[in-house]
Amino acid sequence: MEFKHFSRKYLREELLPSAFCAGCGLGTVTNCFLKAVEELGHEDLKEFVFCTGIGCSAWIPSPYFKADSIHATHGRSVAVATGVKLVRPELHVVVFGGDGDLMGIGLNHTVQAARRNLEITVILVNNMVYAMTRGQVAPTTPVGVKTSTTPYGNVEYPINAAELMAVAGASYVARWTTVHPVRLKNSIKKALTTEGFAFIEVVSQCPTYYGRRVGFENAVDMIKWLRKNSVSIKRKKPGKIGVGELVVTRKPGLVALIQKVRMETVKGEEE
Repeated sequence: MEFKHFSRKYLREELLPSAFCAGCGLGTVTNCFLKAVEELGHEDLKEFVFCTGIGCSAWIPSPYFKADSIHATHGRSVAVATGVKLVRPELHVVVFGGDGDLMGIGLNHTVQAARRNLEITVILVNNMVYAMTRGQVAPTTPVGVKTSTTPYGNVEYPINAAELMAVAGASYVARWTTVHPVRLKNSIKKALTTEGFAFIEVVSQCPTYYGRRVGFENAVDMIKWLRKNSVSIKRKKPGKIGVGELVVTRKPGLVALIQKVRMETVKGEEE
């Protein structure tokens, strides 16, 4: 009897294996997301729409998921997702993006969606570099790291994506790494059932364009580094990756507030 991994029912098998680099963390993120979807009772992805920009992370749903997806231009995935959610509020609208896509050129869209508490889920895969375009410095690149555009070391302080989303007003914010698959999966389940903007940052290894430049011999060494340097967000230390939930709250989202205003307006006109 042939064994098939549970995720195959959600994936376009004719496109497998994926084009991700060996050792990349995107496979882990994909697996965690689909496991969360299955545990929530979805046998397919008909109730989902995925929006992506440009970058390695954008390839998670498009083209591999058996689902409706929109592959937008660089940095515009959240803007597109806003339109989709307003038109089809009953659907789960999910954005996958990288640190350059969501925290660089698309930062304003991401911040405004969090401020509005738009009912979408955003999963940021942070590999600390522009990987698809061969390793340029990104908004999340640590100080001192050498990249293809900072050969003498990065001199800019990195943005703290999760904390920014918390301050902007998101209903749910969490940060994990690819060495926390169970907690990441459970966090995705919470995000998909949150009444408002849900944001998860996943710090991921990129052995091809980040790891080799900072001295890791292979993906395994980088994974070990992630595990060693991850600490609870409650015990955050300088130079460490704080993991855990930053915000867990319940408040009306943008679509719910729009619908409330619409109902009150219709009721007022009838009276």
